[in-house]
Amino acid sequence: MAAVGTLSRVGRLLCINRSRCLIFNSHPRRAISSCIDPAHGLSTEQKEFQKMAFDFAAKEMAPYMTEWDDKEIFPVETMRKAAQLGFGGIYVQPDVGGSGLSRLDTSVIFEALSTGCVSTTAYISIHNMCNWMIDTFGNAEQREKFCPDLCTMKTFASYCLTEPGSGSDAASLITSAKLSGDHYVLNGSKAFISGGGDTDVYVVMCRTGGKGSKGISCLVVEKDTPGLSFGKKEKKVGWNSQPTRAVIFEDCHVPVINRLGQEGQGFNIAMSGLNGGRINIASCSLGAAHACVQLARDHLLVRKQFGETLSNNQFLQFKLAEMATKLVASRLLVREAALALQEGRSDAVSICSMAKLFVTDECFNICNQALQMHGGYGYLKDYAVQQFVRDSRVHQILEGTNEVMRMIIARGLLSEL
Repeated sequence: MAAVGTLSRVGRLLCINRSRCLIFNSHPRRAISSCIDPAHGLSTEQKEFQKMAFDFAAKEMAPYMTEWDDKEIFPVETMRKAAQLGFGGIYVQPDVGGSGLSRLDTSVIFEALSTGCVSTTAYISIHNMCNWMIDTFGNAEQREKFCPDLCTMKTFASYCLTEPGSGSDAASLITSAKLSGDHYVLNGSKAFISGGGDTDVYVVMCRTGGKGSKGISCLVVEKDTPGLSFGKKEKKVGWNSQPTRAVIFEDCHVPVINRLGQEGQGFNIAMSGLNGGRINIASCSLGAAHACVQLARDHLLVRKQFGETLSNNQFLQFKLAEMATKLVASRLLVREAALALQEGRSDAVSICSMAKLFVTDECFNICNQALQMHGGYGYLKDYAVQQFVRDSRVHQILEGTNEVMRMIIARGLLSEL
């Protein structure tokens, strides 16, 4: 419960230097330009825990981001430090150790943390989503059993929906759970699972009934369960500070008491989690883009070609202006989606999909343009910009591909006729 009060008392508990020295380039960092300042429009309390997240990113994440990437380190102890600030259960209810914050608050925090390490923050966002699913759809016993340790990050969680044969078509999953007395016997496999093999709790979507979405249920599988195993650690372009493996179930016996909700409710639980997950991952893209705009600006101000700094080149000035404009537009859309989800608005699913589509596309483009502005230096691993590009690219694929986001948005528009 120590984490519960942390975020509500940030002004009194934390006196951290507001340094946002996130880089990694050889020249000193400059202050955030007012036109892209992510604190605009936030309440005093939101600005305080945003500062707390920025400071944590600068001090505890950014200095190690390259090492975690190069050596594929899952920074467990760093994440547990983040949990001490309330970041292990940001939108989980306080009675089980969560911080009880809003979706907008959550977005603000994930954007700030991502300026220090996108990959690690993205995993923290997935962990939070799983924790929220148990908190929201679990009964009192399940919430008390799992959520407190997840909030402190004594234990870590993974979300298991995707299968080798069912990615975008999630409702066609075939991992089965057959009822046998007071247990389900689980068979099948899940693919591309963040944290797989290193985490402790697996929120698994499986088929307990007939075909289609209504035959899917949700089980919480604990790591030491007999019949649970893992594939090899995947070699990835980015997101290297979190392991990715297949999760395999071979006559895996899971107690019925570990089922979240009712049989057949699993697909709705999965989609409810993903609506928030899409805002979370878009927020991680925002953090990457915000860092890259600052990196690009700083590089233009010091790099000289043809006898003057690149900042005097009008073409690059225009490109930087476009990047800043798209960054701010993306932030506004994410925050609108967060409000829509928090308020339970009828357009929430479509707006969340719009945010995920637009923001992950545009923020990747911002990062990529920042790399281009760095020229050959941007392609060197000594420069952080390339890691922001690699880590943010997958955001256009996971939590529902951006092609699927277009389908959801179009379906919402056409169903209103």
